[in-house]
Amino acid sequence: MPELSSDKYSVSVSLVSLHEGEQSVLNVSGEVIAKGSQLYIRYVEPGQGPQGEDVSIRTTLKIAGNELKIIRHGGVESEQSFQEGRRLPGFYRSPYTQFNLATETRELDIVRDGRSLKVSLDYDLYVYEELSGKFAISLHIQEEPKS
Repeated sequence: MPELSSDKYSVSVSLVSLHEGEQSVLNVSGEVIAKGSQLYIRYVEPGQGPQGEDVSIRTTLKIAGNELKIIRHGGVESEQSFQEGRRLPGFYRSPYTQFNLATETRELDIVRDGRSLKVSLDYDLYVYEELSGKFAISLHIQEEPKS
């Protein structure tokens, strides 16, 4: 990936997640901060707390070379890292539970075209070393036109 100057711009984020036949779609606005060859994509996800209350979760995607890291703060805190062919540690914490997890990434494809970005990944999620599920995620990030 070529070196990038420090840059910040608004984007639309579309995330499609497939888990055991169930598809969930998230469409939100966010921002990209480019620092050198690393990209940071930040957005806020709506979520629900343990009693069903609305909470917001600040999500940062860090893309560096061939590795993706997803960091969440707010109603829950979690960190997951993905690199094709590797099992990487992570964690999940909420006010009522916490556990270690790991992701074993079967496929990770990151394609950048100017200020657009497409990421697709397939991975297995392990909780306490037990397979918890198989996931496929497709992420499309597009610069929003300046108003």
